[in-house]
Amino acid sequence: MLKILDSAVPIACWSCTVAHNESTLFCPHCSKIQPPPGADYFSVFSLEPRLTLDLGMLEHQFHKLSRKLHPDRFARATPEEKEWSLADTALLNDAYRTLRDPIRRTEYLLKLHGAEIGEEHSGKGRTDPSRVPADLLEEVFDLNMQLEEMRAAKKMGEEDPDLKQSLIAAKKKFDGLLDDVDQELRAQWTAWDDGDASARSAAQKTMVALLDRRRYLSNLVRDVTETLET
Repeated sequence: MLKILDSAVPIACWSCTVAHNESTLFCPHCSKIQPPPGADYFSVFSLEPRLTLDLGMLEHQFHKLSRKLHPDRFARATPEEKEWSLADTALLNDAYRTLRDPIRRTEYLLKLHGAEIGEEHSGKGRTDPSRVPADLLEEVFDLNMQLEEMRAAKKMGEEDPDLKQSLIAAKKKFDGLLDDVDQELRAQWTAWDDGDASARSAAQKTMVALLDRRRYLSNLVRDVTETLET
């Protein structure tokens, strides 16, 4: 399980021995590159762990740090520094990809706080009828029947225009439901970012449920798209 590490733990720079924040990629005293930090992705960019981020600032910091970590800058460095530049770059890229994406950022921050999110917790096969959201039971049952009909027809080399249009309409509806989930998630960000412990707990529970619903809907859309394109 992910957890928030103490990014304020002082650690001595390998070069100048001056203590600095463990989460930094470079020593603030001598500017020497440091081994990959053990802190969370937010700390890599010196950001407060929040769901609402200034994406322009995030991108600016990413490019600034990427330039500083470029291997060409360490052509005459020690073998350790060369290795750290590659490892720090990989960490920076992972952190940026995660934090710039609103869904991945939400999942990541909630996991840092102990939330159980993902296929390993909600079950694989998200289109399993036993895990259908209650309000979608009838529609998903009909959709699965239509998908089976379409797959069978394609195996026989047949085309059913009416069935195809029905699946296209279903995909459009589920795409809309996905948009609704994303809007609801964003509505919870403020409660998380600015709320007290009680508000955060309630927001986390709501967001975990929304993310589970989103994952199910995304898989439905994927199944329809793959069937139509096969």
